Amino acid sequence: MSEEPKNVWRERLASPLTWHYTGFAVLLVLVIALSVRFGLDWAAISSHSTGVLADKQVELMARDLQTAPLRGLDKRVALTSDQIKDFYSKRIPANYSSIETRIDELQVKSGVRLSRLQYAQGLPGAKLTEISMDAGISGEYPQIMRFVNSLERDKTFFVIRAMALTGQQGGTVNLRLRVSTWLRPADVPTGLPQMDSNVAIAASGKAGE
Repeated sequence: MSEEPKNVWRERLASPLTWHYTGFAVLLVLVIALSVRFGLDWAAISSHSTGVLADKQVELMARDLQTAPLRGLDKRVALTSDQIKDFYSKRIPANYSSIETRIDELQVKSGVRLSRLQYAQGLPGAKLTEISMDAGISGEYPQIMRFVNSLERDKTFFVIRAMALTGQQGGTVNLRLRVSTWLRPADVPTGLPQMDSNVAIAASGKAGE
């Protein structure tokens, strides 16, 4: 009895089919092991690649934000240059006499009366020189407001530096007004006194001084 099972096992071990099954099983185990390893490596590589891609995207966005203000800079510079030229040609007085003419026109149109009008010039600039006008202004309140508003909205570039009440009698109001405009240095007349930038208009009743 003991010899028969041994003979059966020997026959099975000697059979080519048994070795085929054994080889197939070993190969199957190897394929499964390699597949698992490949899957783990692929997952690790994919995770690393995703992280690298995300870092690159963040870096690209940061550079995009940094360079955004520079885009179209040449066009903006050209546009600004054109706007400056347009401002000079339309709002800066062509000469000294045009300032006086325009002030007189606004005075007549608003109905106020200017007195003691004095001109002074600031320090010459590279492109523009400030011209200051200091005057007394009298009239009814609506007339004065009309004159002040017309100065601020006028095509000629006027800036009101200071304004102070110096007296009132009946419906007539007296103010001291200080206004500035600008001329090109070549258009500034000779002989104008220098403007004192520290001078302030005091709200006092010394209108006759």
